[in-house]
Amino acid sequence: MGYIRTFSGISFDPVFPDEKSIKLEDIAHSLSLLCRANGHFPEFFSVARHSLNCAAEAKARELSLRVQLACLLHDAGEAYVSDVTRPIKAELPEYRIIEDRMHDTILRKFGVSDLISREISIVNEIDDAMLYHEFLHFTGELIFQREPRLYRKPNFTSLPFKDTESEFLTTAGHLIIQIRLGKGNIS
Repeated sequence: MGYIRTFSGISFDPVFPDEKSIKLEDIAHSLSLLCRANGHFPEFFSVARHSLNCAAEAKARELSLRVQLACLLHDAGEAYVSDVTRPIKAELPEYRIIEDRMHDTILRKFGVSDLISREISIVNEIDDAMLYHEFLHFTGELIFQREPRLYRKPNFTSLPFKDTESEFLTTAGHLIIQIRLGKGNIS
């Protein structure tokens, strides 16, 4: 079997993704059910909530709508290829190729594949800042020597997955519409 079956019923090839088969509904549903930290936090905290926090942080920093959407979608590939923890990922170069191909296809699908290197760096910076604060909140562990600054307090509430799924869809839909209306580069 060279495909996965998505929530919406699509037979999807995660190794060679087809942009037309990527559905926002599949991404939101899957990420709202995937737990951060490989399930090792003391309570459920979803990848979708992490992504929403990243997008909200980008908004608090008054970054462009395109960067906000890129923050929301930065882990969207996990809906199709799952996730591998950072220490293991470093040892799996083939996985990284598949993950990068998936990520590029998703960004192209939603119109933000042409981010410049500075925008990509900002998305990664926000992702790392959120990771730091998640570990601090849930485990008390300081995973970096220096605390990254946040412009807003993240939402660490464990909500029913349907609520998070709905919020993810609403946030993504709003950003996509605003970008298509030509407001994407406004900071």
